[in-house]
Amino acid sequence: MAQAMRPNPSVSLFATDGKPHPLQDTLVAVTLVLGVLSFVTAQFHNLHLLSSWSGLVGILTGAYGQFISVTTRERFALVVGLGAAGVGFFLGMAHGGLFGGVVG
Repeated sequence: MAQAMRPNPSVSLFATDGKPHPLQDTLVAVTLVLGVLSFVTAQFHNLHLLSSWSGLVGILTGAYGQFISVTTRERFALVVGLGAAGVGFFLGMAHGGLFGGVVG
């Protein structure tokens, strides 16, 4: 069965439907950056404040991004960022938490 092939003129890296999604792309980028930051800083005990706060904000931005995401590529990148932010957040909480050493 012969079918016509149509080129996919994607405007954005994450938009597979050919339409731009600037808010969703921004949330994906912010979630990935915060996830990587949280995951990397969670490897050091004395950076628990940075890892726990960046992980918490990364989880919140990733959750909102999942809520309004349109394409599968956006959801995939958001899940990767959410996973890294979650691991960094929980390791940061285990090393001292959001206010460890600052309050009290």
